[in-house]
Amino acid sequence: MADSVTVKQLVTDTNLEVVRGEEYLTEREIVVSDISRPGLELTGYFNYYPHERIQLFGRTEISFARNMSSDERALILKRMAAEDTPAFLVSRGLPIPDEMLQAAATAHIPVLSSKLPTTRLSSLITEYLDGQLAERRSMHGVLVDIYGLGVLITGDSGVGKSETALELVQRGHRLIADDRVDVYQQDEQTVIGEAPAILSHLLEIRGIGIIDVMNLFGAGAVRENTAISLIVHLENWSPDKSFDRLGSGEQTQQIFDVPVPKITVPVKVGRNLAIIIEVAAMNFRAKSMGYDATKTFEANLNRLIQTNSGE
Repeated sequence: MADSVTVKQLVTDTNLEVVRGEEYLTEREIVVSDISRPGLELTGYFNYYPHERIQLFGRTEISFARNMSSDERALILKRMAAEDTPAFLVSRGLPIPDEMLQAAATAHIPVLSSKLPTTRLSSLITEYLDGQLAERRSMHGVLVDIYGLGVLITGDSGVGKSETALELVQRGHRLIADDRVDVYQQDEQTVIGEAPAILSHLLEIRGIGIIDVMNLFGAGAVRENTAISLIVHLENWSPDKSFDRLGSGEQTQQIFDVPVPKITVPVKVGRNLAIIIEVAAMNFRAKSMGYDATKTFEANLNRLIQTNSGE
């Protein structure tokens, strides 16, 4: 988990325009993902002013400020320019009051602008900061995008995870991370996986070494991150182990507060794991859309039993 994000990172990653205070971008840090729209503060009410948040001014706030006298604007904006306020941000490309620029310059606060509507801009910034400031964990496995589903392949070292991922890439799917996957919870139902910066786009194949998937297969063979929809655990086959043959035993694995569906696939010489995992992803999508082949089989079996019992 990152304790903070610099305003410079925010500007670079979300394409914001720096109107004033570019020299302060690196020194200003954001420690919370919440955004403040200072409506009450413009009226002079500062009892619960969230000064540590980005202060977002939309059409409503700018219009209200225009109806104030210059002295009133200067006084209010000076009070808003707290020591730990990361930045002032104005949406819709609206004109920025001189008093805001003056107060920000005095307090060394950057003034930013965007042409996006206020609600969209607020969502964009909040989602970005949620991801950057979220608690992160590292998981051993390979994360692949298969038909738009994030599939996390897990298993003991040497079971064939990376080789399977390579074949999936050759079949047109996309690699997110190999060996180590950084995960964080985006919301109550979603866990995001991504590669650590040092391992981005890289895949380790025993006997060959490290390969750069993007360099060998093109930009379409990789993806930066994805929501983890399914976990496929590879386990060496053994005659004394029991594996689910009908797919009726539903498993989940808890990642943070999110239960992620999980299936276990036995690994045996001659099995094409890439095709099996590909089909598993397709079957999972079919189930999520309401079609369950296991239930269809059970219904057919029940009809057959009823037919035979009636003879």
